[in-house]
Order: sequence, then C-alpha cells, then structure tokens
Amino acid sequence: MSQIDSGIIDQLRNLDTPTVCNALEAVAPERRGYGYTTEPLVCVRPELGSMVGYARTATIRAKHRLDRSSSGPNLAQQYYAYIDAGLKPSIVIIQDLDDTRGYGAFWGEVNSNIHFGLGCLGVITDGSIRDIPDAAKGFQMMADRVGPSHAFVHIVGFGDEVQVCGMKVEDGDLVHADQHGAVVVPSEVAAAVPEAAARIARVESVVIEAAQQPGFDFDALKRAWGKQAEIH
Repeated sequence: MSQIDSGIIDQLRNLDTPTVCNALEAVAPERRGYGYTTEPLVCVRPELGSMVGYARTATIRAKHRLDRSSSGPNLAQQYYAYIDAGLKPSIVIIQDLDDTRGYGAFWGEVNSNIHFGLGCLGVITDGSIRDIPDAAKGFQMMADRVGPSHAFVHIVGFGDEVQVCGMKVEDGDLVHADQHGAVVVPSEVAAAVPEAAARIARVESVVIEAAQQPGFDFDALKRAWGKQAEIH
C-alpha cells in the first residue's frame, strides 16, 4: 500500500469511526456490508479519540507453551523488527487463535511501551489486555476483554491477513478506529472520505436542527426531509 498524504490522515483523525463508515457507503458503496468490526470491543481509553494508522498484523496463542521447534527461537525478535518496519504511524491488529480467546494477554505495560516507541498508536485485538493504568501514555488498547494473566502468550505469525471481530485486515491497510470499533479505509478512496463525511453532516444537520425546535412534529420532519433533498 502506498502512503496516504499526511493532511488526509489528519482530516480522517478528526472524524469518528461511525462517520467514516457512513462516508465509505457513499464513496465505496460495495463495502457497506463488510470491512469493519461486527463484534464488540472494549476500548479502555475512549478519551484518546480516533486513531488512524497502517496495519501491522499478527497472530497469537496463550493456552500452551511455545513450540520452539516449529516456530524458531527468533520469532519474537523478527516480530518486533517487523513492527518497526513499514509505514508509520501504525496500528497493531492481532488475532487470537486460541479456542478460548483472551486466555492470556499479550498487551500490558511492557508491550504497550515497546510498540508505542516503535511508532504504533495502539492495538486492536480479539484477545485480552491488562495493566491498563500502567500502559504507555497515549497508547490505545481495544480488545475482546480485560484479563489478569499473560499465561503462555506468544507470537505465532505476522504479516499475513487476520480477522479480528469480523474485520479482515491485511498488512499495510489503513485502519480508522475509536470507541465504537474499527474500519479499513481503502487507500483509493481515503482522500474522498472527509468531503463525503462533510456532506453527510450537512444533510443530517437539517433534520437534527428541526428536531430540536419547539413544536417539532411529523409535518416539520417532512419539511426537513424536503430540504435534505436540495443539498448536494
């Protein structure tokens, strides 16, 4: 994936994720039914707002010890080298392969600081997270659950397509996320999203403003609908 202009990234960061999803329905209508999380995520730092970054993907397991004969002793080092490479800022997208998701947390004080130092804005995982008060300041963590232990957690692979909470993500995908969930923004339409979002806001504001007026009724709603049709 090619790098998106930093100005576009900044504009996307000023939008919430539902608004980005709405805009994608206009600029990439074929993606209306996929490309975003469809299962709930715990967002432990909603006050951080939206994060936008390039995906680094990985898979983990935690229920059983790492089989070094099949994974190799340097897999962890290779993983961190991978995190440091590629476009930044990044967001780590990690799929938990255990049949009991979140059995052990890969994310806590240590890994949040390492990843944040390597240019990652946060993590989105269907596994678990811990050490919330001690995690790196400014690092967002979105997970299936919060848990106390890391058990035998280890990296299984990285750089391949993963699926987290219904969202398929490939290495390098542009991801937008906030307390509502996450969505993959196709690079070819990323620049069109802010303007589409602005138009949608203009259209929606007509009904919202009408609904907030004293004496609002169905006739007033119909008049607002008519005004919406005039907005281009």
